[in-house]
Amino acid sequence: MNKARLKKELQMLTKDPPHGVACWPKDDQLNEWEATLVGGADTPYKGGMFKLKIELPERYPFEPPHILFQTKIYHPNIDDMGRICLDILKMPPQGSWKPAQNMSSVLASIQLLLSEPNPDDGLMASISKEYKFDRLKFLETARQWVLKYATEDVVERDKGKGGKKRKAEEDDNETSASKTAKFDDV
Repeated sequence: MNKARLKKELQMLTKDPPHGVACWPKDDQLNEWEATLVGGADTPYKGGMFKLKIELPERYPFEPPHILFQTKIYHPNIDDMGRICLDILKMPPQGSWKPAQNMSSVLASIQLLLSEPNPDDGLMASISKEYKFDRLKFLETARQWVLKYATEDVVERDKGKGGKKRKAEEDDNETSASKTAKFDDV
């Protein structure tokens, strides 16, 4: 694992992240990161905050990162376990991962996937079919899932039920820059 590259990528994500994206190392680990994506304004995911788990393999950047949605989302290209069907997350010949790509571009691509699903390469056949043939129902269901799983109301509700984990996640978001700074000395 190229620690210098990972530190550089973290700095880039801290100083100039893609719009609506935050990323930080988990528990001060260089190979495990967390990220949040904000749903785009012109999508059914508007107002949603989606948490991602990122694992960087030992051979990164020669192998793509492993990324999972931890927040439930209704999307043709994201399954019930949070797996994402996106070319740049797969090695050739099935995918298009290249070592020149970085986490900033990967997270921006995932955010773009929220705006522009690809139902022809979906993980969820029923959602893909609904997206293609009953778009209004898809949009309504996706919006309901955002309200149920990915909004500030959910965060507040979880806090009221002893949601210390959610509070810790929020604290992590606020201090991602300070966490990244710790790796400058590694």
